[in-house]
Amino acid sequence: MELAVITAKQVAVLLLLIFAGFACVKTGAVKIEAKKAFSDLLLYLIVPAMVINSYLTEFDPKVLQNLLQSFALSTVLLLLGLVITFLLTLRIDKEKNTPILRFACIFSNAAYMGFPLIEALFGAEGLLYASAYVTVFNILLWTVGYAMVSGKVRPGEVLHSILTTPVLWSVLLGLTLYLCRVNVPELIRQPLQLVGNMNTPLSMIITGMLIAGSKPEKLLGNREIYRIILIRMLFIPLVSFLLFRLLSVQGMGAEVVLLLEACPCAAITTMFAIQFHHDEELAAGAVVFSTLSSILTLPLYALLLTMVLG
Repeated sequence: MELAVITAKQVAVLLLLIFAGFACVKTGAVKIEAKKAFSDLLLYLIVPAMVINSYLTEFDPKVLQNLLQSFALSTVLLLLGLVITFLLTLRIDKEKNTPILRFACIFSNAAYMGFPLIEALFGAEGLLYASAYVTVFNILLWTVGYAMVSGKVRPGEVLHSILTTPVLWSVLLGLTLYLCRVNVPELIRQPLQLVGNMNTPLSMIITGMLIAGSKPEKLLGNREIYRIILIRMLFIPLVSFLLFRLLSVQGMGAEVVLLLEACPCAAITTMFAIQFHHDEELAAGAVVFSTLSSILTLPLYALLLTMVLG
């Protein structure tokens, strides 16, 4: 119950930050076009700094064991989400919007929505396990996900996308520092921490800007959005919880990956829809409405988490 209460409070804080981004766009204080620059700043500087900083902790064999477990559990849950999505969308396999619909269901907004929540609930150790999830997530996104929305697989492009993903390099660097027990000077630690601390407010402000730039009233009549929300926000998290319960999986690492898997649709869904000429409104609607629904679902899943794994 305590985790659910903390989650509800944190979601309320995130909601206020989302509203700040929404208000900035609606009042004209910030132009909607700035969202791209803010997103790049987050992707290339802030998230990598936060990930590296999470590894700058005293070496603990137990933490290392939990980190390796987090990599394994993340792989299981992400593949499970993929299987659930394909099973529940078999009837629409040949439809035009199926690729972007499946992408929206499979990939969660782990970095934008998940990291701030995990940091608030579990601190630096939780971010360590979250980085494991995001590493597996990015590998799957730039292989299976990319092939799904592009309709073709170019090994060179896929490899280039993986190798140029900043968070993967930050995980490798952070893990190297952690395993080699490198004593990083305070002169470097402090800037990393200060920059990493920008993740929560900026990511939520970007989410608010995304909502401000959409037309919810136009999207409400699209039934496919409701299908995505049911799969992304209901079926995948509940089946994941049930699987961990059946396997008696416990610990902070398990709690972290479960909450990340319960997050709304990935923000990159909209970008891929634009890039590969899919339904942009469907993609934007999925991101916006799943984000809004997560305000209710994430505290409920935190409560369920305490009941199932507590």
